[in-house]
Amino acid sequence: MISSPLFRRFSVVAMLAAATMLTGCATAYVDTMTKEVAVADYKKPAQIKPVTVSFEFQTKGAPNSRATEFLKTQVVEQVVGSGLFKDAGGAADAGKLQVVLNNVAVDGQNPAAAGFVTGLTFGAVGSTVTDGYVCTISYLPPGQSQPVQVAARHAIHTTVGASGAPANAEKSPNMETAVRKMTRDVVSTALRDLSNAPAFN
Repeated sequence: MISSPLFRRFSVVAMLAAATMLTGCATAYVDTMTKEVAVADYKKPAQIKPVTVSFEFQTKGAPNSRATEFLKTQVVEQVVGSGLFKDAGGAADAGKLQVVLNNVAVDGQNPAAAGFVTGLTFGAVGSTVTDGYVCTISYLPPGQSQPVQVAARHAIHTTVGASGAPANAEKSPNMETAVRKMTRDVVSTALRDLSNAPAFN
């Protein structure tokens, strides 16, 4: 079942909760179109760049403080472990690295309606709700006014009721595990793209 309240989505929350009580557990799947990129696959800079790292989780562009606190340590450790950056310890002359993970709606989907149908049919008709995520990383070198910016996308699919596993997706034991894996995948992809950006090196 969905165990963490941090990532409840839009107006679909009540519908999915009702459907889950009627039909059993919801199942989370991490989309496999975006995969975790190994640190060895990053293009390493001549020198590791000292930075002050900031992270924010957003829901439809609005800050989500609880989700930010939940994922902040994981994201900062991933950035520092990338071999691209090191923690500048608050030095005023360091670069700035901003990581934003935004939970966005997926075009053409009406998740509230999908959850409502599942609830009314007591699981005879299943439904799949997809959460989109956009990770934007901005690196501002010391003394510069124009950041180097990249973005990567990912998704988590949640099935409720008599719905089969979505294509191109990996089943997770729970939503917390799915969110942490999605975050590792999409942040690593964005870091890889940043390392390959001409303006980065």
